[in-house]
Amino acid sequence: MSRAVWPGEAFPLGTKWDGEGTNFALFSENAERVELCLFGEDGEERIELHERTAFHWHCYLPGVGPGQRYGYRVHGGYEPTRGRRFNPSKLLIDPYAKAIDGVVDWEAANVLPYVPGGEGADLTLDGTDSAPAIPKSIVIDPSFDWEDDDWVRPRTPWHETVIYEVHVKGFTKKRQGVREDLRGSYGGLASEDSIAYLKNLGVTAVELLPVHHIIDEGFLHARGLTNYWGYSSIGYLAPHSEYSATGKQVREFKGMVKALHRAGIEVILDVVYNHTAEGNHLGPRLSFRGVDNESYYRLVPETPRYYMDYTGT
Repeated sequence: MSRAVWPGEAFPLGTKWDGEGTNFALFSENAERVELCLFGEDGEERIELHERTAFHWHCYLPGVGPGQRYGYRVHGGYEPTRGRRFNPSKLLIDPYAKAIDGVVDWEAANVLPYVPGGEGADLTLDGTDSAPAIPKSIVIDPSFDWEDDDWVRPRTPWHETVIYEVHVKGFTKKRQGVREDLRGSYGGLASEDSIAYLKNLGVTAVELLPVHHIIDEGFLHARGLTNYWGYSSIGYLAPHSEYSATGKQVREFKGMVKALHRAGIEVILDVVYNHTAEGNHLGPRLSFRGVDNESYYRLVPETPRYYMDYTGT
């Protein structure tokens, strides 16, 4: 298949659709090569990125638009003792993706960059393809009619603020007043019943437990469990797809915020920056670690095979 590939722009990072095509940009200081991978009915199409500006690898693809599923394969040295963990056999989620299409299918492929087998296992590269198991990033249409949100959204003084910490799924999963198909979703939290309940309590702001895209830890999956609370982020710019009732998580999330604002309720996000779903040195290869381990994580200076631990546990 012959496809036009234009140089594109280094900014913004992630994707930007302009109505005629999409710009792709990825930061990696230490990569030697980067391949953009498009996924469709015919499988995977790989496009090498030749443009590199200030460590941003980029291109523009005419005709590519919203709904396009994609990922990256990043080439470089695999030397864990030096902090380098590149492995192009492992498909990577775009760290700047605005939408991600699901969860890891742990049975479909080995998402570890090594063959499991003990404490020193990560020192030996695994060359099997992880694409069947990895959720794909999605190009989005960012347009949304916020109407007069900038005028009507509340600006409650701190001394009058009443914050209700809430889990998006748990809050409405069994709430009878919420339409069944919306329970456990962004739409459910934005429903009339949910908002009436919050207003009756005198709540002026909801603080959402993590809603960035979440990947459950492998050891939980092996036990038939999930990370319910969501403190296992992988896509910091993408609303978690499993909290969407419509399959259009970005638009549904914006609609939720708009509805809460109109009701006089501010929205605060609980964020998780001290660790990711990739875990420690024996964790899976999902995104940041494979894009540029040395740049995206803080490594132990004397032994860069390992990560600084700021979790307090």
